[in-house]
Amino acid sequence: MEEYEKEEARPRLIDFIGEALADSPAMSADGLDEAIIGVGYRCGQPNLLVYDVDEVIALLMKRDDMDYTEAQEFFDHNIGGAWVGPGTPVWLEKLT
Repeated sequence: MEEYEKEEARPRLIDFIGEALADSPAMSADGLDEAIIGVGYRCGQPNLLVYDVDEVIALLMKRDDMDYTEAQEFFDHNIGGAWVGPGTPVWLEKLT
């Protein structure tokens, strides 16, 4: 998807997320909204925000001037490895 298409689709995604998480304890990760790719759900469990790990790492590299290894380690230890309760986001690593 081209960058301009992502920008145009973003408001629709935000509206969808707001509706899907209305009664959920879902938590967001500060400063990483651009990496949100959707809402995850399981039967009998609250809906949660889903983030693209590659996008999170790219944001860390750009925002915090990290190289790839630094951003990966920071993500592993401080973001992906952090349990903040039942609303903890889902971190998706794409296979392709």
